[in-house]
Amino acid sequence: MSIRKLAAALAVAALVPIGLMTTTPASAAAGCRVAYTVTSQWQGGFGASVAVTNLGDPVTSWTLGWSFPSGQTITQLWNGTVSQSGAAVTVRNAGYNGALGTSASTSFGFNGAWTGSNAVPAAFTLNGVACTGGVTIPSPTTPAPSTLPVTTPPPAGAPVKVMALGDSITGSPGCWRALLWQRLQQAGRASSVDFVGTLPPQGCGFAYDGENEGHGGFLATGVADQNQLPGWLAATHPDVVMMHFGTNDVWNNRSPATILAAFTKLVAQMRAANPAMRILVAQILPMNPANCAECAQRVIDLNAAIPAWAAATSTAASPVTVVDQWTGFTTATDTGDGVHPNDSGAAKIANRWYPALVAALS
Repeated sequence: MSIRKLAAALAVAALVPIGLMTTTPASAAAGCRVAYTVTSQWQGGFGASVAVTNLGDPVTSWTLGWSFPSGQTITQLWNGTVSQSGAAVTVRNAGYNGALGTSASTSFGFNGAWTGSNAVPAAFTLNGVACTGGVTIPSPTTPAPSTLPVTTPPPAGAPVKVMALGDSITGSPGCWRALLWQRLQQAGRASSVDFVGTLPPQGCGFAYDGENEGHGGFLATGVADQNQLPGWLAATHPDVVMMHFGTNDVWNNRSPATILAAFTKLVAQMRAANPAMRILVAQILPMNPANCAECAQRVIDLNAAIPAWAAATSTAASPVTVVDQWTGFTTATDTGDGVHPNDSGAAKIANRWYPALVAALS
């Protein structure tokens, strides 16, 4: 589906002209910067996310290469296609994230297997050229909640800062965020909203306000256990958080009680940063990955527990609103792999977030 047809799926009455990205031939980039993060690890397996920034001329397709230093193998990858020969790994763009302008970024995630050790790759190439910007291994260490500056509601007329928080469904490429911003623009609200996050926007065919905290492969339980959220909050100072989290927790067989305990900790950290935080929590998308027959029911179990948790957690000063992203979403037609949304899925997600976000902005 083209981006114009995808935007039309939002079924809004008035359309605002958009500037499409200029198409240029694929070429070798002059360099890149890579952030390789091991997001979770267990005996014999691990999850990782890779964010790549093009430091050279714009390209319309990309290939990232590296070699594993410890004999690791990739077992599943999303937001790209992978091939591996021995230690050498090649990841090519998916159909929707091939265009990278100068200083533009994209990301993908994967699950892998390891024996003995799980050392991080030291060197990467983009379209055959060494990544001259080096490799960044983000530290999980972040300030404790008590060290965060406490913010107050924005002054009248100031844009409301909105953080989209989650995993790859939120971040890679997260084109539902682009469609949501476009719908706000069409309603004359875009200037009153500032999407914030430590991760940059990614290519969705038109310019949009796309900063976010969609970390591919991350678990809500992992983010809570490692206290990663306070650092993101300190850097961005959101007034509203839109959270679609738990897909990877379900995939890793975390119980609803364990996931909701993590949600409770994350909400406490949000309120430590901003006592008036408005929090939108999704009942997550259905999932049907090829390697997890039990995941479909696990999602149902988690989603069934979210409304009661939200009611017990919500306060007058910092309300928690449940947004149903499950109903009407079909893995067979709205995803490409049973988990990650395709174009029609992205439109459905944007449509579900829109009324809840507008209410939170009021």
